[in-house]
Amino acid sequence: MSSQLLSAIRQPAREAPESGIVEVVNVARGRSDLIPLWVGEGDLPTPTFICAAAEAALRAGETFYTYQRGLPELRQALAAYHGRVYERDFDPERFFVTGSGMHAIQIAVALVAGAGDEVLVPMPSWPNIAAAVGINGGRPVSVPLRFGASGWTLDVEQLAAAITPRTRAIFLNSPSNPTGWVADHATLASILALARKHGLWIISDEVYARFYYGEAGRAPSFHDLASDQDRIIYVNTFSKNWAMTGWRIGWLSAPAELGQVIENLIQYSNSGVATFAQRAALAALSAEGDAFLAEQIARADAGRQLVRDAVAALPGSRFAEPEGAFYLFFGLDGHPDSRRLAMDLVRDTGLGLAPGSAFGPAGEGFLRLCYARREAHLREGTRRLAEWLSH
Repeated sequence: MSSQLLSAIRQPAREAPESGIVEVVNVARGRSDLIPLWVGEGDLPTPTFICAAAEAALRAGETFYTYQRGLPELRQALAAYHGRVYERDFDPERFFVTGSGMHAIQIAVALVAGAGDEVLVPMPSWPNIAAAVGINGGRPVSVPLRFGASGWTLDVEQLAAAITPRTRAIFLNSPSNPTGWVADHATLASILALARKHGLWIISDEVYARFYYGEAGRAPSFHDLASDQDRIIYVNTFSKNWAMTGWRIGWLSAPAELGQVIENLIQYSNSGVATFAQRAALAALSAEGDAFLAEQIARADAGRQLVRDAVAALPGSRFAEPEGAFYLFFGLDGHPDSRRLAMDLVRDTGLGLAPGSAFGPAGEGFLRLCYARREAHLREGTRRLAEWLSH
């Protein structure tokens, strides 16, 4: 009976892949000695000043339907935030509040790609990206990032070679989850030229834009190069910067003339984000939020240096030092099966790492470690790894 029911649902839904990260997480849920470095979040709770803003909204009775595009004051605050980060003016009409960064990705994909359409995705990449395309009926086309002596690189000529008459968009996540690779301005300019030449959309995932370890304080962006009329949709979230993963609130930036279409897609998916969550997001974009974000970035950078040195000391380790995001993506000689390695590690030691295979075939042979965590966990986790490898 169950097989009959499964065969009666849409094929893209039926074939949605199980998360290779969650599979490992489920093995060790509730384990008392767990060192959980597998998922993409830090271990700090949401700051009190952000929570207080949500509480005040609830006490004020802000529990009704609200603007589908987001509170006008929050959209204005998003424009101002981008103005501070990218040092130019932004129109609030470009910004739309979504129910998480994942919701922003789903809307972006729905805008540009459907049944039979192709979206180019540099991989390894966060698995939800390709899955969002597939669930919508499209086909994600992997363009492998190359790992070598100079770290991870994207061959734009290889990206161009993957374009077919069915290609509708290029999805770019920079800084990258899981590799920490960051597209420089030259690479972004080449991708933009490619998109303009072929009439393609770019979906730019800049969730980790502020977790960048160069001097600029934020990663290079299409915002530095593109016009407001370029076919670019930016997706982002409050989750990483302000320790709000559980709040499920993000945003999308797109040409203002798409506003009514985006509003319609929000209406027919979640009908708008809860007002109290938007009040919390407003607090996050304040000066107090800027100070917290600076602390977050400094903490992640310290974690980056700690795990880099610890993993570099392991025999047979290989990795590229991450330029952005907050993950170390590393391999160990003699352990080509990343799923098996992740399972063995969590069962034998209680150290939770994400298998590279969860990020596509190009990620096989690697593990992802989230270093946006307390120092004690990072030291204990890398100690357990070294001890396990020595046996």
